[in-house]
Amino acid sequence: MKASVFHQHGGPEVLKYEDVPEPKPGSRDVVIQVKAAGCNYNDLWARQGLPGMKFDLPHISGSDAAGVVKEIGSEVTSVKVGQEVVVHPAISCRICEACTRGQEYFCRYFKIWGFQTGPLDGAHAEYARIPEANAVPKPARLSWEEAASIPLVLLTAWHMLVTRARLLPGEDVLVWGAGSGIGSIAIQIGKLIGARVIAVAGTDAKCEKAKALGADHVINHASQDVVAEVRKITNKKGVDVVFEHVGQATWERSIATMNWGGRLVICGNTTGFEAKTDLRFLFNKQLSLLGSHQGSKAELLEGLRLVEAGKIKPVVDRVIPLKDAAEAQRLMESRAQFGKLVLVP
Repeated sequence: MKASVFHQHGGPEVLKYEDVPEPKPGSRDVVIQVKAAGCNYNDLWARQGLPGMKFDLPHISGSDAAGVVKEIGSEVTSVKVGQEVVVHPAISCRICEACTRGQEYFCRYFKIWGFQTGPLDGAHAEYARIPEANAVPKPARLSWEEAASIPLVLLTAWHMLVTRARLLPGEDVLVWGAGSGIGSIAIQIGKLIGARVIAVAGTDAKCEKAKALGADHVINHASQDVVAEVRKITNKKGVDVVFEHVGQATWERSIATMNWGGRLVICGNTTGFEAKTDLRFLFNKQLSLLGSHQGSKAELLEGLRLVEAGKIKPVVDRVIPLKDAAEAQRLMESRAQFGKLVLVP
């Protein structure tokens, strides 16, 4: 089969479109024919390499896929050949205490499929192997491209806002990176909850698209002072929840925008992981800093029910041939897209 593969870490040029063996299912695995695969920022991290993290090489990236089940293992009972599925990207043992209480992200064997798995074990290929437990019915109303764009960002944003930050109706939430895949979903979840959403993006065009998704207020961080604008919008109160995934470049401003007793929830650090915090604000304003990583299968299913009902909509910027995966990664690095980039074999 054809796949987008890298054999060493580096720039987009290390990605090669080449032939690799087609995966075979273990006894509790399924093999899917990939119809479409989403691109995420962890594709960049894997290809670039991260300090202190070992990646199995050669590596196929891709944590989001939608496709048709081609083959199942001998002990698979819940998935049928020919079924249309999307991938729940969180791999865990499914039998430990954390997994059985619905917190598989605390499993000692937890991995993000297509990022920490391998070698040659991800979505950016014509076929992919996943555990039976990670095959989830595809929402019927979605195209293949829409279905492939949403699981990871939906799961992550849902866990951040609903489970960790416990965002409430009437609260103010600041969403950084409104033009990202995760930001575009966070805006919609915030509005579904009944919060007032303040979205931040880097161009006027992205701000207009964020507004169209439901954001109540938009701020262009390239031309406006985010902290001053938040104070103006909230009548100097500050926001109750900050949705963070940018990290070093936005962290101090995130802290400065928070209301007394506010919560900041963070799932990533696309601009760097060394952030400065004035501890006087943290204890005096009794702020809460909440880490968040992935989510449970139950949370994904809950979010997908709202997708099926049309209340959360996938945001696909453009569809790109799998052979041009390197170009897709260049677009992500330049933050050229609004929403998700999707690859098709």
